[in-house]
Amino acid sequence: MRITKENTTALFIDFQDRLFPSMNEKETLLKNTQLLLKGLTILGVPVVFTQQYTRGLGETLDELSSLAPAFSPIEKSDFSCFGAEEYRYFLQDHHSSQVILCGIEAHVCVMQTAVDLKEAGYFPIVITDCITSRTSLSKEGALDRFRYENIMMATTESILFELTRSARSGEFRAISQLVK
Repeated sequence: MRITKENTTALFIDFQDRLFPSMNEKETLLKNTQLLLKGLTILGVPVVFTQQYTRGLGETLDELSSLAPAFSPIEKSDFSCFGAEEYRYFLQDHHSSQVILCGIEAHVCVMQTAVDLKEAGYFPIVITDCITSRTSLSKEGALDRFRYENIMMATTESILFELTRSARSGEFRAISQLVK
């Protein structure tokens, strides 16, 4: 399947300040996620953030919310973001069939969202270097489930260049500089 920026949105799941500190490999996760967010912004891909039980888990990390154009997170209580009516409206408003997913925790909210999106007829793409869990074993379990469910996985750099499509595109230079 060809991934295009015109038919794609991105979902950043639960990068919250009270949840994030206990994540495995969190420094790498944050660096890659910032890169992904900057690249998607350059490419004009619509982005939305979710927050799970904000009162208990906190707000989205400043390091990400400050980079997001018109940051306005969707509050959710279901683990799957697809359970949030506001998120389903976002998908409908953007006529998106392909959804880039990143976030925490990989084996709970990211996995359940990916499975629900696929079941609802969307094409989820999990960015493997922008997901994690508290343990590497939990992340590996999520990756196994994505394989079992035939859910596409990609890395930050590969998805950004796939969305860019060509070295002749107007965004190529900016994306190329970003990933260096």
